[in-house]
Amino acid sequence: MADDAWASLADRFADEAYASVKGYVRTYVMHHQLMEHLPPAPARVLDVGGGAGHQSFPLAELGYQVTLLDPSQTMLGKARQRLERLSPDAQRRVTFLQADGENASAATEGQPFDAVLCHGVLGYLDEPAPMVNQLCQCAAPGGVVSIMTGNARAAAVRPALERRWGDALASFDARTEIGVLGVQGRADTVDEISQLMRQRQVEPVRWYGVWLFVDWLEFGGAQLDPSDSEQVAATAAVELEASRRDPYRAVSRVFHLVGRKRSA
Repeated sequence: MADDAWASLADRFADEAYASVKGYVRTYVMHHQLMEHLPPAPARVLDVGGGAGHQSFPLAELGYQVTLLDPSQTMLGKARQRLERLSPDAQRRVTFLQADGENASAATEGQPFDAVLCHGVLGYLDEPAPMVNQLCQCAAPGGVVSIMTGNARAAAVRPALERRWGDALASFDARTEIGVLGVQGRADTVDEISQLMRQRQVEPVRWYGVWLFVDWLEFGGAQLDPSDSEQVAATAAVELEASRRDPYRAVSRVFHLVGRKRSA
């Protein structure tokens, strides 16, 4: 952890990306999807690679006990800054751990969690199995495992919308691309991650898309105004509905897969 790979990206990720319409849609849509599966508060939630807490801090406000684990000291600094915006009660329900997700079970001393979140992390790893193993290991029997990652079956969407036709053609069979933060990412399929879950005693329950139309608009050159609260709310409502339906969810650039660990 001496080398903080996110140090130079923390501002763009934690401040700029989440302040955009796409950032709002991501947290809104995934929050509503999560609430369909999470046990009631004060259940214990582990957010692996939780960054600045955009997804898990709202859960702390709802009464959940949140442990945010991230390898980046810089990103955890961002999280601590954002923690001050929460109510005093919510602040007391948040714990920070600096550790790699591949060592999550050891870092949490083997404690079982009612829900384990890992959103936007797998794509930065060479392969997903070690991380999925840790997520499933950290979940208590009957607990929820929530994974969001890139959708390999929709890899051509972004380059096509940006009119990079050569890249779009190549991406039908590709698993990696340079993402919007300028870092190479890797994509998976719902079936692949589902199989990894099943091998670790977690049964997939449901999967969703995360954003669709905002991607098409942004990569097509449209400027989306995050200060237009009425438009943003309407956009988020449409995205939430699309995330639950075929064929829309299948062509979302990222997917959200929720599983439940088998009871002992």
